[in-house]
Amino acid sequence: MAFVYNQLMSTRQIATSTLWQFGSQLLMAVLSILAAKFVAVALAKELAGYYNSAYGYLQIFAVIADFGLYAVAVREMSRHKEPGKIFGAVLVIRTVVLFLALGSAVLFVWVLPQWRGTPFPMSVSIASLVPFFTILAGTLRAIFQVRYKMHFVFVAEVLQRVLTTGCMAVIVSMGVRLSTDVRMEELFLWIGAAGALLLFLLSLFPAHRLLPVRFCFDRTLITSVLLLAAPYGIAYLGMAFYRQLDVVFISLLRPDFALQNAYYGFAGRVEDMAFLVPTLLLNSTLPILTARLADKQDVRGLLGKTLLLLLVLGSIFFLFSFLWSRPLTLLFTTPAYLSTPDHPGSDAAFRLMALPMFLNGLVLYCFYVFLALHQWRRLIVSFGIGVILSIILNLLLTPLYGFVGAATALVIVHVFLVFLLLPSALRALKPSFTFATFLRWMLFTIILGACLSVTAPFITSAALTAVSGMSAVAFMAGLLWVTGLHHSFIAKTE
Repeated sequence: MAFVYNQLMSTRQIATSTLWQFGSQLLMAVLSILAAKFVAVALAKELAGYYNSAYGYLQIFAVIADFGLYAVAVREMSRHKEPGKIFGAVLVIRTVVLFLALGSAVLFVWVLPQWRGTPFPMSVSIASLVPFFTILAGTLRAIFQVRYKMHFVFVAEVLQRVLTTGCMAVIVSMGVRLSTDVRMEELFLWIGAAGALLLFLLSLFPAHRLLPVRFCFDRTLITSVLLLAAPYGIAYLGMAFYRQLDVVFISLLRPDFALQNAYYGFAGRVEDMAFLVPTLLLNSTLPILTARLADKQDVRGLLGKTLLLLLVLGSIFFLFSFLWSRPLTLLFTTPAYLSTPDHPGSDAAFRLMALPMFLNGLVLYCFYVFLALHQWRRLIVSFGIGVILSIILNLLLTPLYGFVGAATALVIVHVFLVFLLLPSALRALKPSFTFATFLRWMLFTIILGACLSVTAPFITSAALTAVSGMSAVAFMAGLLWVTGLHHSFIAKTE
């Protein structure tokens, strides 16, 4: 049956939807840490680099396949009288673009001469199954999002990661250590593909019960959805390019790209998480924000809470990545990945990634504000400049400094985009954000930073990092209460 959302959707729906997604991401983060650890333990450093490079290379093509359709699908399904048709049209577009994008990725990697004779082409070919099934599952996610049934996503994502991490654990328990056998790296990639297939199947069946999953070949509707998605798809593609060009340029410009991405890739995984968590929050906010704007309701309170949560999350990612760079390296990898006088290691990558992890949330906030207001030209121009700046900086810095140069380029681009977009976004839709709230956030950040700085030298192993991290979660919850930030989150939104 057709479903139309009530004009006065409560903040509780956003909170519940976001909490399911945060719960999923928290469990997946724990399992991802274990999976990354298993990769670092089981594979030689160079093979681990090929493993990380394959997924990093595919990120750009995966975003081309996404084409900004998810956000547009959520927005249009939230207000359309026949959401099934909208979804069917999105499914047609997504499937076609998915085959074209990932097919091009695989073809391209086999053609370039610098990768011939290396394990990289086969690694990419196997790894391409992961974004293929994951993006299809992500298309179905729009149904759960607009119906606020995100517990189905929780189950599918967690079981997927349990499968992949469990299989890797079995391999490591069999005594595989620092293997130089390419077949072992390929086996780890096949495990990831199996997990992505499970994610898709576990998403398909409950989604079909909520809304029949069918292709809609209505040419007029498909054209309409494409026209709606195209501006934001281009903007989202620009955002993906400036975020993911670092790994691609390392692979293209450095003959030692496997080792470079071995050190860099694990920090990149955490940076992806720092990008994903705010995205989940903003995806949950978008349907209600769109409905309230359409009805000319006040959205300042909603935006104020959203911005505050993004700032708190950004502070947490920044402080842990910068101040606990060594403990995080020990947690995700092994001591062999630490910096030495001869070369920077994963701990240096974590420190360099800290600022982009914080700024990610602010850039995304601007993206969703302008998406809700249909102001796509500003996004295309801003992210287009960001891509050009990223290309220039990577061409200048990556050949000379490897992943340090690529990460530096990422920092500069993020700073530039925040200065370019945030003032305009705050003027376009002013959030309710008091000076007292700002001071509470600053106090939270300063106290947390001081505690992490003091404890970092005493954390000398992966086990200590894990225990300290769990203790830090409880400490941060208490700190939210002590600083009074919890009042800002539970205050009534007008």
